[in-house]
Amino acid sequence: MGRAEVRKAQQQRGARRAPSGRAQGTKGSGSTGRRTGIRRFFTWKKILGTFFGLILLGMAALVGLYFYVEEPDPNNQALQQSNVYKYADGTIMASKGKVNREILPIDKIPMDVQEAFIAIENKSFRSDQGVDFKGLARGLWNTATGRGKAGGSTITQQYVKNYYLTQDQTVTRKLKELVISLKVDQSKEKPEILAGYLNTSYFGRGAYGIQAAAQAYYGVDAGKLTLEQGAYLATLVQAPSQYDWSTASEETKKRITIRYNATFVNMVENGKLDEAKRQTLTFAEPLPPQPPTGMDGQKGYLVQAAEAELNAQGVERKLIDAGGWTFTLNIDPKKQEALEKAVQDELESKLDRKDTKGKPQDQSVQAGATSVDPKTGAIVAMYGGTSLKDHWSSNALRKDYQPGSTFKPIVLASALENGAKTQDGKPITPNALYDGTSKRPVVGSDIPFAPQNQEDRNFGTPMMTVQEATNSSVNSVYAQMIVDVEPRNVKKTALALGMKDREGWPEDKPAMSLGTMSANTVEMAGVYATFDNHGKKVTPTIVKKAEHKDREVVPAQPVGSQAISRQTADTVTKVLTGVVNDDGGSGNKVRSSAYEAAGKTGTTENNVSGWFSGFTPELVTVVAIFGEEPVTAKQVTLTGTAGLGRLGGSSFPASIWKAYTLAALKGGNAGKFQLSEAEMGAVQTPSRSASPTPSPSPSSSAPAASSSPPASPTPTPTPTATKTTPTPTPTPTPTPTATKTNGPKPPDPPLLPEH
Repeated sequence: MGRAEVRKAQQQRGARRAPSGRAQGTKGSGSTGRRTGIRRFFTWKKILGTFFGLILLGMAALVGLYFYVEEPDPNNQALQQSNVYKYADGTIMASKGKVNREILPIDKIPMDVQEAFIAIENKSFRSDQGVDFKGLARGLWNTATGRGKAGGSTITQQYVKNYYLTQDQTVTRKLKELVISLKVDQSKEKPEILAGYLNTSYFGRGAYGIQAAAQAYYGVDAGKLTLEQGAYLATLVQAPSQYDWSTASEETKKRITIRYNATFVNMVENGKLDEAKRQTLTFAEPLPPQPPTGMDGQKGYLVQAAEAELNAQGVERKLIDAGGWTFTLNIDPKKQEALEKAVQDELESKLDRKDTKGKPQDQSVQAGATSVDPKTGAIVAMYGGTSLKDHWSSNALRKDYQPGSTFKPIVLASALENGAKTQDGKPITPNALYDGTSKRPVVGSDIPFAPQNQEDRNFGTPMMTVQEATNSSVNSVYAQMIVDVEPRNVKKTALALGMKDREGWPEDKPAMSLGTMSANTVEMAGVYATFDNHGKKVTPTIVKKAEHKDREVVPAQPVGSQAISRQTADTVTKVLTGVVNDDGGSGNKVRSSAYEAAGKTGTTENNVSGWFSGFTPELVTVVAIFGEEPVTAKQVTLTGTAGLGRLGGSSFPASIWKAYTLAALKGGNAGKFQLSEAEMGAVQTPSRSASPTPSPSPSSSAPAASSSPPASPTPTPTPTATKTTPTPTPTPTPTPTATKTNGPKPPDPPLLPEH
């Protein structure tokens, strides 16, 4: 073929290929030579070479990244946890923290639940290198091209994203995720990685981690999840908001069911579930969403008490605030409910909290209470106030008020324990005789003191027994008794029983007999629980146990050794039953055929607080009311509250105590006091009038002191007292060497060690 023919043939072929129908060889085309050059450049060999070169470059870049990118510190979100608080029966009381999470070790999560997550999220988890390269490539492409979120992540990659990185859907974050996942797979064991994944994943309903999810969806701890429940949570983790069964549409429920069943199919394929068992499994429908567990009502006060107790045991506050603790409290939910109801029915329902001008005293009343099991020391119920929003600090724990005459049994206990004697050398026993004259100056004290009795009443003509003086809470008798025992000995007994030596304790002053130091309801509950427990020291505790993933704190043993002898404790208890059972006793308002009780009322000077500390063989409860000016927090009188007169321990505190105790012991077999070692002492028959008579007004009046009011509060003006030089007292007579009434005479009066 000649050159002209060849050129013609080429023009024909070009014309057939030209899209416009023009012959490519015509003027202006000039494309034939250029296409031939491009073809020569993009040969298959070069394309493949370039492709593999890019792969090699990518691999080199990954290798470089592997050595360049360090495993970072965990992000703050991943470390944040809430503290969880439970009642004694294990039910959730409250949670506190910015993030609802409780981190668990892997051994606290059932194995079949672990396998359910692996089956649906990453079947090859136990054998892979932490990365799914195919899934990663697909995810990178989807992200880069804007086709949606990256997918195909392994459990390790999801853990890395949650624990170390952020949720940003970027190529940079995905590359970091890849590199760190490879490193994590090399540095950590598979169970540790799985635990990290389960503890950091979000499950919806504000729940981070499987423990919070188990509580949010099934109301149980993660350790009690069934396989079916675990499979639902494994289904849920892919799309928490959409896959919440309670809010899902019918179409979404179908997708949930498909994924749920796929979990079991994959478990069978992985050899982790028998096919026969799979056929029996049914869908575990979750509970409806519950409102967040907050600090409403008494919960905030109980949390305060638990955290304060843990802090007192050496756990720093910053460690508590960091979260991750599970507190199991000793609080019995039924008794707690009974105590709250008793305060509402017997006090709050009788107050007008809204009339700030007409009834100022009603705005000033604050109530606090602590109830203890004397055999275990467990605080089973506590009342701290109306709510944290109304009164931030717990009234059960406040220590800025005096306990008043509830301190008097401690004076008696010290007298019995130290073998003390009266001024005429006779042993102090419940049957010992004392002068009950109001404003009678004490004998034998370097510090003059002549307290008046409640309503300035005289008791005895001229003498009365210690039992009678306790029943009627006679100040003049106990002021003399503490001088006979010596105040320093009484203080040692008080500290041994659990009271705290705070600033302002009236050292070596006979006024101590009237409870002029400070105390709170927990301390006084411990004192009376020690009486109830035959003298074995009881330190009330609200925390049953406190667990953290890194440590566990078990409270100190709440019941210790003998703080006082059983004989002393039983004798004091016997005397306090008289306060309740005697018709004229200050505590007879709590008397009931449903239980046997002992107790003591207390009212402080100026009527700023009123107490009732009482107990049955099964339960010790201290109830107090305080007068506190709402704005300044200044102590103010309770007189006039609810339109009544002077209010003391036999008023609202006793009413609350009785209502609560009846409810708390309902259905139980109320026991009897076992007071086999009580020693009342030799019976003496004093000559006294049938009823107390008013004391004539002396020219020199003594300081007014605190006492318990009569059984029913009567609007009676409190006598105004002025401090003047008292009548000269006789020269103190040395106290004879003390002896126990039931043992040999010791060389010196025994003193109890400070606890």
